[in-house]
Amino acid sequence: MLLNTNHLMVNSPLEQFEVTNLIGINAPILGYLNITLTNLGLYSLLVLLLIVGIHYAGNNEVKLVPSKWSIVLESLYASIHSMVREQLGKEVYLPLIYSIFFFILIANLTGNIPYSFTITTSIIVSIGFSFTILIAVTILGLSIHKLHFFSYFVPSGTPLALVPLLVLIELTSYLARAFSLGIRLFANMVAGHTLMKILATFLYQMFNASFIVAILTLIPFTLFLAIMTLELAVSVIQAYVFTILTCSYIKDSINLH
Repeated sequence: MLLNTNHLMVNSPLEQFEVTNLIGINAPILGYLNITLTNLGLYSLLVLLLIVGIHYAGNNEVKLVPSKWSIVLESLYASIHSMVREQLGKEVYLPLIYSIFFFILIANLTGNIPYSFTITTSIIVSIGFSFTILIAVTILGLSIHKLHFFSYFVPSGTPLALVPLLVLIELTSYLARAFSLGIRLFANMVAGHTLMKILATFLYQMFNASFIVAILTLIPFTLFLAIMTLELAVSVIQAYVFTILTCSYIKDSINLH
């Protein structure tokens, strides 16, 4: 008995997170300088162009009636402004928080487009963001409080005998922010995109099985669309969580608590 089998090439769901070279140029100057454009660099530029384009489209100039883009941007600005005012009480940090929020938001949303690359699923980007924020927050605390900043690692009322142990615990907890902030963003985006890849591959195979199976697959396909909507919501929520935690870290450096 002969069995006809159709071999379907199924890629790993983790392949979508690989950083690959797109264009490479070897310049015979400066010791044969190698210039390479990766998908991470390309989509970083695209995200930057999208952010600039969205704000350009939302510019009312001299129009009396605001456009839809302008209303959306003003709403987001008002929300972030309210968050910064409640958390920090100073609007001097608003441009930083607004820029971080928009960059992560657009990066997450563009990653939901099929066959695109999500730059926030790169551990280098996520951890790099969190390390940069931790260093900046530490410099801010040192510039404001000088040596008194180190009192942050010694809780008030601590017995002298427990000071070394508590300083070690507080210092470890403080340095863990450099990882937790980025890993939270990285893990949520990777988990969601991996699930979407697995479900999409499964549904593709089901639709290609037979006509009856394809009809029955419409039921899980509606669930797949619901999960896609949830993934869009996660993209927005993760941008908000990242920025509000950044505000919290800045607040701790300013007030030392």
